[in-house]
Amino acid sequence: MTFRELHLIARSVSVVVAFAAVIGLTFAPAASSAPISSAAPAPSLPNFSGMAFKPTPIKGATRAPQNPFMAKNQKSNIHNDTWMTGTYSWPGPVGRNLVASSGSAANGVCSTIAFDSRGRIVTVCVSTIAPPQARIVDPYTLEVIDTYDLPNAAPVGNTPAYQNFSAGGYFYLNNRNQLVIPTRTNHILILGQTPDGSEFQLVDDIDVTSVVDPATERMNSALPDFQGLLWFVVKQTGEVGTIDPKTEQIRFLRLGEEIQNSFTVDRNAVYVATSKRLYKLTKQKNGKPRVQWKVKYRNDGVQKPGQADAGTGTTPDILTGGYVAIVDNANPENVVVYRTADKLRGKKRKVCEVPVFKKNKSATENSLITTGRSLIVENNYGYTDIFAPGAGSVVTEAGFARVDIRKDGKGCRKIWTNWTERGASVVPKMSSKTGLIYAYTRPPDPSGSQGYYWTAIDFRNGKTAWNKYAGSGFLFNNNYAGLGLGPDGTAYLGVIGGIAALRDSE
Repeated sequence: MTFRELHLIARSVSVVVAFAAVIGLTFAPAASSAPISSAAPAPSLPNFSGMAFKPTPIKGATRAPQNPFMAKNQKSNIHNDTWMTGTYSWPGPVGRNLVASSGSAANGVCSTIAFDSRGRIVTVCVSTIAPPQARIVDPYTLEVIDTYDLPNAAPVGNTPAYQNFSAGGYFYLNNRNQLVIPTRTNHILILGQTPDGSEFQLVDDIDVTSVVDPATERMNSALPDFQGLLWFVVKQTGEVGTIDPKTEQIRFLRLGEEIQNSFTVDRNAVYVATSKRLYKLTKQKNGKPRVQWKVKYRNDGVQKPGQADAGTGTTPDILTGGYVAIVDNANPENVVVYRTADKLRGKKRKVCEVPVFKKNKSATENSLITTGRSLIVENNYGYTDIFAPGAGSVVTEAGFARVDIRKDGKGCRKIWTNWTERGASVVPKMSSKTGLIYAYTRPPDPSGSQGYYWTAIDFRNGKTAWNKYAGSGFLFNNNYAGLGLGPDGTAYLGVIGGIAALRDSE
């Protein structure tokens, strides 16, 4: 049975699910999950600081195009949409009588928060001591509704276990309500749901081992292009491949440079950042990837504390106006913006290169947030191995910054820098509805508490709007997981102990 035929079956399943919703079929609510336990000592910092924020919608906010083969924008992957903007059009918490909660679950950080057609959290949780696991989670009780153990394999290469993002850290939800997951065995699994939505159901298993050696290589990410071709990238060799959905024919190109992060899909191109260069790739008539253009970014060759390799820590971001952006690996690092056009007609490829944060104290291992002509970057310098002795007492360097591309496209300028908040390792997000940047911070505390805080920063001026205590200790560390905003305005984040949540209340 082909990939296409299995997708047709999955489409029939989704019709059954929709019919059940129409006739009012309901399911018993899940019991509330036990909260995650905080570790002593208790924090001396306030439980809440700041004040409720008056929403200030962002004018000219980006609306990324809808990839027809992915779930609706903002529900499909760790960076929200096909342009990887990290921005939501619906609101997040504004700080009104905030309620922080959590649901404990064993084994693994749930890096990506996506939402299925029933509004439930779907995620993949990656562990160093157990097989990776897909989960369906009740968004209100945080109870785990169902799990699916993914295939496991021994790690390859020298990437530390806490920075190993293979095996589903970069899954996506497709347009048929199915999780598409690259596994540690170099297969791509497609998980749907039973008609009543109570359990996962395996729809397809695509074997990629003929071109990705399980002994030496691991896929990082897979995403569809706008014509339905499934693309994937491989960390160790820089392999970029495509899979034909009708025949499952695999075609590939090896760039020969390590790819640590995911990639970005535009209507007719794919953007991949390696440890040395940014590539724009298109496809030949037979679907084989080809390099349209490439550009080398600044790199001092040093892997800074908090980085997973000595290269950019960002998935590329596409912006309106024909731009694509990354953060380089200079010292201090730069936000770098390039023109996407193939023919530049007298213009330079590079639009700007803006230094952010301090020398010997800047490193980013998370994608930029983008909207309109604006880019938000977070400093992760100093984040360390979560299993290292004394790791819990380490706090990262402070820093969030906003850089804007000039209206005429002739360069960029830094708008503000927040030198207070310490983003540690979270993939931050933004709501264009509230005008707030949402982060998860780890400030130093005189009591010695390892406290983590939900943090909101004003997009306009970079000032902290409020902080709300989430919990303390190892179990509240998110370890590179991405923050997600639910359609009802609740913020979610995978942490070592389970999932943390934050919502406004009356």
